[in-house]
Amino acid sequence: MPQHVERRVLPYSSAQMFDLVAEVERYPEFLPWCLGTRVTRREPGEPGIVEADMLIGFMMFRERFGSRVQLHRDDYRIEVNYTHGPFRYLVNRWRFSERTDGCEVDFFVDFEFRSRLLKRVMGGLFADAVDRMVRAFEGRARQLYGTPAIEATG
Repeated sequence: MPQHVERRVLPYSSAQMFDLVAEVERYPEFLPWCLGTRVTRREPGEPGIVEADMLIGFMMFRERFGSRVQLHRDDYRIEVNYTHGPFRYLVNRWRFSERTDGCEVDFFVDFEFRSRLLKRVMGGLFADAVDRMVRAFEGRARQLYGTPAIEATG
């Protein structure tokens, strides 16, 4: 599958965006295709560790996968590594950098399904799916933190 890198400047603080992405339990409330999440382990500290299962659904497909999420609050970085499920691999990284007009969100995802059928179906939809996911996080930020008077550019 292709990799995707997305950089956007949003009119929210790095701390706000970090907290929003770190709250895995809330994903079913706003993330497309996320039907459920279950945190199986949580370790406080630096980095904090969250292990979670996520149920995703698209068309006739329902797949559950697990990931280990490292929360680096000291430099506003989140690293997601795949543990089990339908992928050959899954790597996802977020980094939030403070700016005068908000924060720069740097998002990276790379994955590959084991199933040829899933590869075929999702291959053509990958860019649209990632775009919808990033927009869902932006919409959630507006919902939680409001619409700033001055929008950031990027």
